[in-house]
Formats: sequence, structure tokens, C-alpha cells
Amino acid sequence: MLAVAVLAAGKGTRMKSALPKVLQPLAGATLVERVLASARTLQPERRLLIVGHQAERVEEKLSPIGGLEFVLQQPQNGTGHAVQQLLPVLKGFEGELLVLNGDVPLLRPETIESLVNGHRNSGADVTLLTARLSDPTGYGRVFADETGQVSGIIEHRDCTEEQRRNTLTNAGIYCFNWQALEGVLPQLSTDNDQGELYLTDTVAMLPRAMHVEVADPDEVNGINNRRQLAQCEAVLQQRLREHWMAEGVTFVDPDSCTLSEDCRFGRDVVIEPQTHLRGSCRIGDNCRLGPGSLLENADLGDAVTVLHSVVREATVADDVSIGPFAHLRPAAEIGKGCRIGNFVEVKKSQIGAGSKVNHLSYIGDASLGDNVNVGAGTITANYDGVRKHRTVIGDGSKTGANSVLVAPLSLGKEVTVAAGSTITKDVSDGALAIGRSRQMNKEGWSRSSGD
Repeated sequence: MLAVAVLAAGKGTRMKSALPKVLQPLAGATLVERVLASARTLQPERRLLIVGHQAERVEEKLSPIGGLEFVLQQPQNGTGHAVQQLLPVLKGFEGELLVLNGDVPLLRPETIESLVNGHRNSGADVTLLTARLSDPTGYGRVFADETGQVSGIIEHRDCTEEQRRNTLTNAGIYCFNWQALEGVLPQLSTDNDQGELYLTDTVAMLPRAMHVEVADPDEVNGINNRRQLAQCEAVLQQRLREHWMAEGVTFVDPDSCTLSEDCRFGRDVVIEPQTHLRGSCRIGDNCRLGPGSLLENADLGDAVTVLHSVVREATVADDVSIGPFAHLRPAAEIGKGCRIGNFVEVKKSQIGAGSKVNHLSYIGDASLGDNVNVGAGTITANYDGVRKHRTVIGDGSKTGANSVLVAPLSLGKEVTVAAGSTITKDVSDGALAIGRSRQMNKEGWSRSSGD
């Protein structure tokens, strides 16, 4: 059996944030969500989250995940003290305890699996994850033989000059035999500079300690401040881009683009510079995104182009052109072969196949049929000051430039709206709708001098 405990009680003072450190966002997910996800493939029997600072806020954020046990550490007095809180919770548990840090979000699932499997195969009481760092200053050094058995861990400040040449460091990730750990946890002492209980001290107390070295030291990067958060974001973004380039996506300027881990791409997608994807985006084959575009929770079909535009929580069918400078807002549904042009905003509307909204228009709370042509400057006036109302436009209809359609309103099929009209009444199929005053020209008139 396996239990996973995530240390998530710290305040994160150096983040200088009202948000708990473990809830800081990283590529679309919180730090602690990423840590939990990294251990998901192990299918542990129990998942425990040790909380402290703003515990209620952390629980509220993570409760939708399900299957988590929240354990309160109050006050926070070190990593050893945190794990001591599990003594009553895991009483009678038989198996391994994997201890992860809620602010170490880059661990790959295969690395954690290697740690747990190595622990089980060696029969050790504890197996710790280690990393070789080019600059190990400030990190505890791990001393081990060729078989991986650990003889000791010495903090940087306590090392001799010769010992400091050892670049093998403790990553702070452990897999314990719980029954062995249970026996030594009560013996931890606060006799140290910080006056805290350290989980690291249990390694020397247990008869047999082993280590597993991580292949990529970036995986064990912890986050204590905004600079380290940015560094981890850069590592994660690089991983994501490399993964999708291997799957057939072209990034014209990779370093200028960011992704979410929940994005999915088809083949032969081209992503131009300064394009960013957030949340759960689904991008079909042969799409071209950017430059200068933002997509969030967007669902795009095949052969869609998005140029200098924003697409949020919208659904777009195949062969659609968007932009430049268009904004598709939530619940916009764009049919096959549509053209959404420059300075067009679409919100909570369905636009049928082959329709065109080419420029300077607002389409809100509307349903447009197939092959509708919306003239420049057309708006659906959907708000009466109290409620939103819908506009319905039938197949093949056309609106002239600077038309205002005042909802609630229904235009039939093959309707033509004259330019400059304000339409307030329903229009039947095939009609011409004119809602403007007659032009008057006064011959020979000129402004008085001095006006």
C-alpha cells in the first residue's frame, strides 16, 4: 500500500502575496495541483495534504479534486513536525509513505515512480531523491556509496571544504517505510539553529537509507519567491513546446509563446510569435494562430486562422478566418467557412456556416443563419438597461453599413436591411427593411459668416 503526503502548510513569506504559496499559478494550474498530479499514476490508496497557512482557502480550492484528506499543522514548526501530524491519521497503516513538497512542481511522474520502485526493490527504511547541482551552495550534501546506500547528510554550513566539493544534494523528497518512520518521528529534536523539527533528521535514525538520483536537476527546483516561480514557468513552458514540436506543431518563435498543459493540437499547426494559449484549448489540424493572439479554453476545428485576436471560451468550426483585432467572447459559436474580420466582437451568439462579419461590428446574444452578410458597423443592441434580449437573423440575409438591430428582434430569410437603419420590429422573409429618415437637401444654403 502507498500513502502520499504533500507538505502544503507554509506561508511563503518571500512570495509577498496574499495568496498561499502552494496556490500560486504555474502554466494554468496551482503549484500544489501540479504536485498532486505528478503522483497520480501511482494510484496511492491515500492522499494526504498537510495544510496550515490559510488552510480553509487551500481546502476550498482543492476539494473538487476529491479523495484528499486534509491534515492541519498548527503551528508550523518544520517538516518533521508536519509529518508528525500523520501519526494519528495513519495509525495502523502498513506500507510506504511518499512525502512530496507542495512548492516543488516540476517532478515528472516517471521520476516519482522510479523513487518508489527503487525503495521497494532495495528494502530500505527510507529512500531519498537526490540531485547533482552545478552550484550546490546552501544545500545539504548527501554522502553515499556506489550501491546508493546513504551514510549521512550534512548541511552546507556544517561541511568541510572537502565535503563541499560533493555536488550530490538532498531534494527533500522521501519514500519511507511508514512503520519504521512511525517509530522514530517522536524522537525528533528542535536542537538546531532554527528550533524546528526536521524530517531530514530521520534519515540518520533509520537503519537503512538509500537514494535515487534524479536525471534532470530542474525537476527538483523549489519555489520560494517570484524569481524562482518565473524560472519554473520557463522550464515548464520549454517542456510543453518541445513536446508539441515533436508532435508536429511549428513554433515560429518558441520563446515568445506560452501554453497550458491542457492544450491539445492537431498536425501541421503553425503558432506565430507572441501567441498564448490558456486553459483547455483544442486546436485542429492545419490551423495558424497569431501573431499576437490569445486563446483561452477555445475549441478550434481544422484550417482556422486567428490573426492578432482574442478567442475566449468559444467554439469555431473548420475553415474559419478570425481577425485581425477580433474578439470572440464566451459562448460564441462560429460555423464552418465563416469570416470574422477586423474589430468585430461576438458574444454568446451562433453564426451559421458561410456567414461573414467582416468589420467594425458587435454581435451579442444573437443567432445568425447560414450565409448571412453583416455590413460594417452593424450592432445588435441586446441590452434594454435591465435584461439582455436575442436577435435572430435568417439564412441569406444582409445588413447594410451602420445598421442597429434593437432586440428582441427577428429577421426572416433573405432579408435586406438598408444602410444606416435602426430596426425595432420583426421583418418577414425576403423583405427590405428601412428604418431611417428621408434625406433632405436644401439648395443654396450656406453657413452664416462667423459661424
